[in-house]
Amino acid sequence: MKIGIVGLGLIGGSLALEFGKQGHELWGSSRSAATCQIAVDRHVVHRASPDLASLAPVDIAFICTPIPYVLPTLKTLAGILRPEAIATDVASVKGAIVTAATELWPNFVGGHPMAGTTQQGIDAAQFDLFAGCTYVITPVKQTQPEAISTLESLMQPLNLTVVTAAPEIHDAAVAWISHLPAMVSAALVTACGTPPPEELQLAQQLASSGFRDTSRVGGGNPELGTAMAQFNREALLRSLYTYRDRLDGLIQLVEAEDWSGLFELFQQARVWRVPFVE
Repeated sequence: MKIGIVGLGLIGGSLALEFGKQGHELWGSSRSAATCQIAVDRHVVHRASPDLASLAPVDIAFICTPIPYVLPTLKTLAGILRPEAIATDVASVKGAIVTAATELWPNFVGGHPMAGTTQQGIDAAQFDLFAGCTYVITPVKQTQPEAISTLESLMQPLNLTVVTAAPEIHDAAVAWISHLPAMVSAALVTACGTPPPEELQLAQQLASSGFRDTSRVGGGNPELGTAMAQFNREALLRSLYTYRDRLDGLIQLVEAEDWSGLFELFQQARVWRVPFVE
């Protein structure tokens, strides 16, 4: 199959590596000619060009751009792709994209790999990024069944789990387990940057695995974090308000020296965490 990848960063580049391993023909595109050349030189894709028109022969096009550029990119591709070609995306927000994208290209199907790192660009592309992760497909009523089947068949060899969800349910779910943690983590990091110099210096020296784990997503791509909030605002605000209520409750427990109540909170957190990580 001829597969087009628009955006040769972490996700797009890693998808290309996996599809290449499966024997597909890879056609890449990036706004940067230098990135296109690197992708070809490193055998991430077989050919690449900044010109989207170069993707005219592909059977399926993966749009792996930042969230704000998905629809503009698809609008351009709509004048380039063959009518039977499939278009899909990997954006972490679906409600703001899928319906509008399906109107632009009837053979569109939304997708979102629940995988990533804090790294960016073609240098971050890696094999096995998606191993063990979940790939969410987010069809709407108008989505062509053949497009869903094709996307599923491409994903299944990647050692991941494919699930299907309505775009609005997807957005509500990721607001809790992806977008909220990014916001909380960013707030944590900026809070930890405020102590007096002597405290700050020692805190930086002492920070180890606990801080690295809780601060990782907040120290990631600022463009992605902002886009999460911009394009999933309502669901994110619901989760932020709930988190604020829980944080206020925790403060009250500490202020009241209610250690048994605090113990119960940690006990509840320990139990509730299990279904999310097993």
